[in-house]
Amino acid sequence: MLSTREIGMLAEKYAKEHLLGLGYEILDTNWQFVHLELDIVARDNGQLVIVEVKSRNGIRYEHPSEAVTDVKIRRIVEAAEAYIFQKDLHCETRFDVITVIFFGERPELEHFKDAFYPTP
Repeated sequence: MLSTREIGMLAEKYAKEHLLGLGYEILDTNWQFVHLELDIVARDNGQLVIVEVKSRNGIRYEHPSEAVTDVKIRRIVEAAEAYIFQKDLHCETRFDVITVIFFGERPELEHFKDAFYPTP
């Protein structure tokens, strides 16, 4: 049986492959700033895409997207601001969520574009 950490790493691998298959350019994975982290930072047609990856092993619990709470969103936006500032980027930014549920032979992956918008 895989640990929670191993499931998360595998989910990020599937998410990255999914994005590459769509033609996205992966800029960073697991980018960290102090206590904050961005799972995947990509570029899609000139737009910066911040991707939060959530996973679950089986369907016994809530859908992984439900783990993207208001507090989590604030942390992602704060990390994205630090990333943009550090890299001196000047482009439109979008926030996506990719969920991966592991059960059976193949994991179920869902990609939610524009999953949330930063609020002032």
